[in-house]
Amino acid sequence: MRLLVSLILLIGTTLSVTAQNKQAIVGIWFNQEKDGKIQIYELNGKYFGKLIWLKDAYEADGTTPRKDSKNKDAKLRNRSLVNTILLTDFEFDKNKWTNGQIYDPKSGNTYKCEMKLDGARLDVRGYVGAPMFGRTTVFTRAE
Repeated sequence: MRLLVSLILLIGTTLSVTAQNKQAIVGIWFNQEKDGKIQIYELNGKYFGKLIWLKDAYEADGTTPRKDSKNKDAKLRNRSLVNTILLTDFEFDKNKWTNGQIYDPKSGNTYKCEMKLDGARLDVRGYVGAPMFGRTTVFTRAE
């Protein structure tokens, strides 16, 4: 009987740790240059990231919000960069968040992406084709 109770507790603890790992990236992160903050959140079992702060959020005039001027879609070039969704559709799989995409407003390009948490840092790897053909940027917790 003790063995059964111990086994049930072990399974419960394992499931609890796995569930915590899924949510571990939720929160606010600085990009590598620390000139932007991204809020990562879960929605319907997938993970997204929205740009919520920019160091230089305004154009040279100091009043006009910076726009998504490099976007490949001309209809989106007039939207403000703040509140733009940069990370989309990530799924948690074996201690990584995969099958997502990252939008780079500096180039206007969107890349396949995967993310892996390493303590207080989040390794974000954007790539074309396969992850080996990509670049990793490091986000750090802003909280």
